[in-house]
Amino acid sequence: MHRINIEIKARCQHPEEIVDFLDKQQAEFRGVDKQTDTYFKVKNGRLKLREGNIENALIHYQRPNQAGPKKSEVTIFKNNQNSGLKEILLQALDTVVVVTKKRSIYFIENVKFHVDEVEDLGSFVEIEAIDKDGTIGEEALQAQCQTYLNLFHIKDEDLIEVSYSDMLLDKK
Repeated sequence: MHRINIEIKARCQHPEEIVDFLDKQQAEFRGVDKQTDTYFKVKNGRLKLREGNIENALIHYQRPNQAGPKKSEVTIFKNNQNSGLKEILLQALDTVVVVTKKRSIYFIENVKFHVDEVEDLGSFVEIEAIDKDGTIGEEALQAQCQTYLNLFHIKDEDLIEVSYSDMLLDKK
């Protein structure tokens, strides 16, 4: 499945305030997912295998490293736990880094929210305005992201340009 996202990632000093806001908006809570993302070396974009108790997928994406709302082109292959895909990938590709996190997942219409606690990095919030079939459009997705950036009072200095994988690699 190929889709377009407009997304942001930001440091989050008070994740409980984001969760409280989402609860008051009656956001659909999908649960807390304990995720392990294994990133593989590829020639274009990023490729990760996500293993969780809610989400399991092989995800390829291309996204610029920039603060604030950014376009991400994503292709997702939904995977089953214990399918053997990880073993194949580990044999065929070099591993770049492994990201471990506890992620609370919420939805309001087509906008997905992650409140993350990332091992060795801290607390973050992600906003993903998702257009699965091309009917929403990039401009509307940008506006949705900006609306929640404002509602969450996210400051420019809290915006993150890169992925968690890049942040962990920079720490090493």
